[in-house]
Amino acid sequence: MKILFTCGGTAGHINPAIAVAEVLCQRDSDTQVLFIGAKDKMEMELVPRAGYDIEGITVTNLRRSGGMEMIKHNAKTVKNLITAKNKAKKIIRRFRPDVVLGTGGYVCYPVIRAAESLGIPTAIHESNAVPGLTTKLLSKHTDRIMVGLEDSKNGYKHPEHVIVTGTPVRGDFLRHVKSQAKAELGLPVNKPLVVSVWGSLGATHMNEIMAEVIERAVNKPFFSLIHSAGKRGYDEMMAKLTRDGCANASKYGFEVRDYIFDMPRVMAAADLVICRAGASTLSELTLLGKPAILVPSPNVTNNHQERNARVLEAAGGARVLLEGQFTQDSLLGEISNLLSDPERLLVMSGKMKSLGFPDAAEKIADVVQELVNERQ
Repeated sequence: MKILFTCGGTAGHINPAIAVAEVLCQRDSDTQVLFIGAKDKMEMELVPRAGYDIEGITVTNLRRSGGMEMIKHNAKTVKNLITAKNKAKKIIRRFRPDVVLGTGGYVCYPVIRAAESLGIPTAIHESNAVPGLTTKLLSKHTDRIMVGLEDSKNGYKHPEHVIVTGTPVRGDFLRHVKSQAKAELGLPVNKPLVVSVWGSLGATHMNEIMAEVIERAVNKPFFSLIHSAGKRGYDEMMAKLTRDGCANASKYGFEVRDYIFDMPRVMAAADLVICRAGASTLSELTLLGKPAILVPSPNVTNNHQERNARVLEAAGGARVLLEGQFTQDSLLGEISNLLSDPERLLVMSGKMKSLGFPDAAEKIADVVQELVNERQ
């Protein structure tokens, strides 16, 4: 069996595809996997790290504002789509996949359309509560539509044909025990660990907030911290900490990274997670039962991150804070209140876990296998 995956832009689109690839390869060791991603994007690094081959094509996004610059950019995007579809056709003809599966990102559009034109069965998975533009455009051109949340079905013209699978989480997330993970990270087992992560690229405002939190907490460190500043924000955040006299914060258990490559271990070690509310991240939190303070991104289409976050808050597994409506002091207060109440954290953990889809990757793999069987 040959499976072609297409995904890109953020880890939230890439990791679910990797999780499904893992399941399919475990089921049949003869399964062949290939990814198509966007050149110079994160998938070109993350996919090979997971042990899979990937080929890149050039794609750009669509802008919805910006006057003449928007028109020029979108004209270039249309040109790139035509070229990308032709490149995808060449890759598909060479690889000859049985099924093509897209899990999000602009790169999915030309690849799925190319597969459709060649008569290859296709499927797409949308992890967010609100369907993205790419998913909407592809919904008429694919054999199966899968979503991560029950509410997501309402975003499609024929919800009765949409399959709810949950959003896959890589198997590595279930291979670690908290105490062992803390020891492997060189952290005190009995000291609470806060993990602060803001997407693969980081978030400038939250880097500023977390730098101030570190500066306030470093003199009386009642918790350890691993903060992911993102590749774009790491140098600036470290420069700020140095200017403010906190260059040695790591000595007190406050570690700043550009990216958390060992996320399964770090998440397993966490007692509290502070993060955005992207669907992939929330799937990891619910699978592991991690209490969280969620700060939805204000820069996403249809405010879908807040919709995702409110579901977890209503269930009792998370606190939701809106960006720009809290300070570093109030955030530090929230952290202190939660970490000082182990019973509350335990309840939140249970609520989180009740929302998880531990078999999401298996369900999507079943759909892929079904398409293969139908074609045969």
